[in-house]
Amino acid sequence: MQILTGLEPLRTALATLKSGDNSDRPMVRPALALVPTMGALHQGHLTLVREAKQRADHVVVSIFVNPRQFGPSEDLATYPRQLEADAALLEAEGADVLWAPTVEAIYPPGYATTVQVGGLDAVLCGAARPGHFDGVATVVTKLFNQVQPDIALFGEKDWQQLAIIRRMARDLDLMHPRADAILGVPTVREADGLAMSSRNKYLTAEERAVAPALNQSMRDAAAKIEAGEPVADVLAALQAAVLAAGFRQIDYADLRDAETLEALTTPHGRPARLLVAAHLGKARLIDNVAVATGQTC
Repeated sequence: MQILTGLEPLRTALATLKSGDNSDRPMVRPALALVPTMGALHQGHLTLVREAKQRADHVVVSIFVNPRQFGPSEDLATYPRQLEADAALLEAEGADVLWAPTVEAIYPPGYATTVQVGGLDAVLCGAARPGHFDGVATVVTKLFNQVQPDIALFGEKDWQQLAIIRRMARDLDLMHPRADAILGVPTVREADGLAMSSRNKYLTAEERAVAPALNQSMRDAAAKIEAGEPVADVLAALQAAVLAAGFRQIDYADLRDAETLEALTTPHGRPARLLVAAHLGKARLIDNVAVATGQTC
């Protein structure tokens, strides 16, 4: 596995990888997959890498802690960084390239461009973290242009991010127009249901014992909505249950259209998601579950 930090070495390495492909044969599967990450890798990330290897000939994993998606009072300075350990994990998984750019490689001196996906970025985490998704959309656009993958894989844990990237890629013609060019991979969970996240490291032992209550409460709420209970009543009870479990604050607990992120007051026959963001100690945990509304998410 090559570990690269500069754009020109990356381009050279990718050209070499692609030159080994037989372009005369029909492309029965993508040549190059990208798995963007911010590092501090866990089994959720490694599941993305394994899925990428199943779907593409070559896999590039990026690790970049993107300063533009952190607010001024957020955890940019303390976000876990463990490049050497992450590289060892990716080597063991058989990734071809680890793209670990410097800040200057992503945002060179004088950089002045921002990518914004209107509408989808103004709700949920976008409302709680102003400017966050501008930073996400900008860095992912840069990564797509640098790596030029055939497909890219993202975890479904951050459902809003996945919806925004899909819309952005479609609107800006960033990827080949194949149905699975932006592939969402189901959330990987601990045995007790907690969604895996690099920020779970912020939880104390006591908080870690409380954390699974978030997903359990969400699954109970989804079942009630599917059974026909009023959405507003279920969401109010969900918030009460999460706070009673020991969470200190809830940013949102909403039922949303899975694609448009439109707020739903009743199931509407299209795929829907129940999405929650809640604070537990120093950690802000997000999760989402599918809600059956006549179709499958």
